[in-house]
Amino acid sequence: MPHTPQIKIPATYIRGGTSKGVFFRLQDLPEAAQVPGAARDALLMRVIGSPDPYGKQIDGMGAATSSTSKTVILSKSSKPDHDVDYLFGQVSIDKPFVDWSGNCGNLSAAVGPFAISNGLIDASRVPQNGTATVRIWQANIGKTIIAHVPITNGAVQETGDFELDGVTFPAAEVQLEFMDPAAEEEGAGGAMFPTGNLVDDLEVPGIGTLKATMINAGIPTIFVNADAIGYTGTELQDAINGDAKALAMFETIRAYGSLRMGLIKNVDEAAKRQHTPKIAFVAKPSDYVSSSGKQVSAGDIDLHVRALSMGKLHHAMMGTAAVAIGTAAAIPGTLVNLAAGGDARNAVRFGHPSGTLRVGAEATQADGEWSVTKAIMSRSARVLMEGWVRVPGDAF
Repeated sequence: MPHTPQIKIPATYIRGGTSKGVFFRLQDLPEAAQVPGAARDALLMRVIGSPDPYGKQIDGMGAATSSTSKTVILSKSSKPDHDVDYLFGQVSIDKPFVDWSGNCGNLSAAVGPFAISNGLIDASRVPQNGTATVRIWQANIGKTIIAHVPITNGAVQETGDFELDGVTFPAAEVQLEFMDPAAEEEGAGGAMFPTGNLVDDLEVPGIGTLKATMINAGIPTIFVNADAIGYTGTELQDAINGDAKALAMFETIRAYGSLRMGLIKNVDEAAKRQHTPKIAFVAKPSDYVSSSGKQVSAGDIDLHVRALSMGKLHHAMMGTAAVAIGTAAAIPGTLVNLAAGGDARNAVRFGHPSGTLRVGAEATQADGEWSVTKAIMSRSARVLMEGWVRVPGDAF
């Protein structure tokens, strides 16, 4: 019986922040997948093991969560004053599509280290010891990210004592600067607040009218108050991800918020755009126990935030959503700022299911318009495996 042999493609499996993904150099992809289109999407889905009606991704590199169903393609940058072009693909677990509409802030931490280790950065920009500054062009959203990567003996330092809630083991710290993070989304006119308001009354059929802050920063995000939808803000994954009614409610809010933000033209389009926008809920600080059993006191945080990604409550916090949180917290009057006490601030520490995270942002207002020059946070990254990934030759 004739069969199609497998092909092997150079790839690296990396943890970045609280996510994992398969990283490729553009030049290493099969020719048909070196350009956007059906062949590229089919290849990446097969690598990850999607679509999988069982929802397990057993026959691929994915691990059956939105945090681990991710792909990255990197190349030397064609942009002036940038080192590397970074393209992120969020692979749906059970449906046949790759969402290219946004960035992954967690995997952004692994871009600089991978680029250095794989010859995408000019050697003259990498010190023998110290910190390498990698200028990243985030191609999905057309934004600049600056990564500060520790270097020891001419190589990327991956081990260290930096601890990140949601990641079991410590590693080396990678500081990220998300420059001018207001997302330039089609239909949103590039505005940080596409509706023109810090808080809107969002009408959601079957649910009611909710106060909502809808912001384009890091990634388009819809924030609502936890108590308005029956939550405290201290929820862990099991409280929501096993509740089909709750998940349907969040998806409905997300769809109507997306429509209000101008990201889609009708609510049905939201099903094909799962990666963006994100939906999150906020609450004032209170004591809670994280998913690892760690006690977090109200005094340790400024507010609670819980966010959903690809239809499920995230186990920690998406890096891009953390940028949105930091940005919104810096602007007086948003729901995020109000939950954090309503004061002017340039940094915020928030509680999430796995623990706490600090993100900084500086906001300024001119002629009634808010802008943020950059948002800053620290993550870590570590190579888990490198070599080749194999796929059937007729998979794309």
